[in-house]
Amino acid sequence: MRRLVLLRHGRTEWNAQRRFQGQADPPLDGVGRAQAYAVAGLIAALRPDVLLSSDLQRAMETARIVGELASLDAVAEPRFRERGLGHWEGLTRDEVAVQYPDEYADWLAGRDVSRRGGESREAVAHRALEAFEELPDVPTIVVVTHSATAMALTNALLGIPQALHPLGPLANCHWSELAAETEAGGWRLRAHNLGVPGTVVPLPVRGELAEDAADADA
Repeated sequence: MRRLVLLRHGRTEWNAQRRFQGQADPPLDGVGRAQAYAVAGLIAALRPDVLLSSDLQRAMETARIVGELASLDAVAEPRFRERGLGHWEGLTRDEVAVQYPDEYADWLAGRDVSRRGGESREAVAHRALEAFEELPDVPTIVVVTHSATAMALTNALLGIPQALHPLGPLANCHWSELAAETEAGGWRLRAHNLGVPGTVVPLPVRGELAEDAADADA
């Protein structure tokens, strides 16, 4: 059996401020670093063979902390970056709602927002899947990435259309785990939004709260 672990990075100051990050590059804040250290032991216990990371610093910082306990060097892979969000990057949700109301309405409705100048979900899935398919055939791979990218890659591996996000976003330093029987080749989801035991603020279904909609790393 092959196992793929898609781990979201720790919290940044922009996460706390509910700003759209996309491919902007803020670092982990103090909470994010603590989250990374807390989850590192759980990931190391999975005995990963390979540790990959988005090259954005919030992901690389998380991956290096995990790598210290897993005795692995984190390898940067730009194709695991977060979805580019164009002119939304750096803005809060309230600012986007005021400056780009039509685009924001599309986002709240779950539609792909291409007018903001960023990437489509299909484009993110294509580059992430391309990078994944180049990885070595080893038992356990850990990829430190971002919420929208993790969702896009998970959908691609499970054969779910990118217009749908049935699993919802990953919380900071939480992960999805997928498995494939090496002979059959198909992937299945074993777990979603795993993390350090303790209280986790529930992430509501799209539409319940605009600030928690799944289509952004914010």
